[in-house]
Amino acid sequence: MKYCIIGGRAVVLGFRLVGVEGIIVSGREEAKDAFYRVTGRGNRLAASVSSEEELPKVLILTEEVVSMLEEEVRDWQMKADYPLIVEIPGLHGHLEGRKTLTDSIREAIGIHV
Repeated sequence: MKYCIIGGRAVVLGFRLVGVEGIIVSGREEAKDAFYRVTGRGNRLAASVSSEEELPKVLILTEEVVSMLEEEVRDWQMKADYPLIVEIPGLHGHLEGRKTLTDSIREAIGIHV
């Protein structure tokens, strides 16, 4: 299964050390271009992606990138199958106001351990 990460320099380089391809972004336009390139959608499809088999099945986005692309990510999650989008905190931890995965699970099932 192919993975890809979009995020800041340090996070992407860390993932590259374990063999995950990634795209370093620092602003909304770069993040948007990278998102469209990796998902293979829209008019920004990169010429380097020639088929659906080459697209990653899991797209890892840092919280910072998700906050820049909230509308695009939400639309993708509602309409598409792959790649599956996974949101992770950046190097400095969770952004203020974001729930952790554990908090989301607790809220969904209604059990606090």
